[in-house]
Amino acid sequence: MLQVNNIEAVYSKIILALKGMSLHVPEGKIVALLGSNGAGKSTTLKAISGLLSGDGGQITDGTIEFEGEKINNITPDIIVRKGIFLCMEGRRVFGDLTVEENLMAGAYTRKNRTTIKDDMEKIYVYFPKLKALQHRKAGFLSGGEQQMLAIGRGIMAKPKLLLLDEPSLGIAPLLVKEIFQNIKQINQEEGTSILVVEQNANVALSIADYGYIMESGRVVMQGNADILLSNEEVREHYLGMGKDGEKNYKENKMYRRRQRLVW
Repeated sequence: MLQVNNIEAVYSKIILALKGMSLHVPEGKIVALLGSNGAGKSTTLKAISGLLSGDGGQITDGTIEFEGEKINNITPDIIVRKGIFLCMEGRRVFGDLTVEENLMAGAYTRKNRTTIKDDMEKIYVYFPKLKALQHRKAGFLSGGEQQMLAIGRGIMAKPKLLLLDEPSLGIAPLLVKEIFQNIKQINQEEGTSILVVEQNANVALSIADYGYIMESGRVVMQGNADILLSNEEVREHYLGMGKDGEKNYKENKMYRRRQRLVW
């Protein structure tokens, strides 16, 4: 469905943020894009969704294809209409609008509006907490509730591909588990393809089919999610777990990263 082919991205014409970045998202699958702060994860999502220019960035090489069509230079509104929706880092809900109004905003680009109410009820099934809060202004919701609302708003757009940028950021661990279970359920029941960017590699790989790990603007490791979770290097240097299952930060600092594919 989505093919990012060897793209380079530059900010302010001098800062090279992506260096030959490539990834694929098959139809109906969940793909996790992992890495530390500054690795280029959010830049990748902005490049896919057409929002890179808003931050002074541009794609200088490579191509991005969605369902066989090149979308490098298409504006964000057209990309949304083609079926790609980005839930940005930090949730970005409309604080002065109610939960219900936020969900309605997600359906703005839909041509067929006859099923909007039914789809909204479906969101309340996925996220029951939002049902009780539907008339409350989004600005008064907790971080976890706002994240549920942001994902629900994205689903209301009926996307073919949902991009999620750090859905666990600033959320209590118990809610993180619940939200990722809901993401998996949405994928299975709606058939929505999902590309999720995360620093929490463990929780992201637990629901994903495939994973990519980024460092310094490029992919350094990739493979099936279950293989990545069991891989010794991933466990030690990305999940912070030593061979005995304990955190091993000292060796992490001495670790020289090298490009590798995990099959």
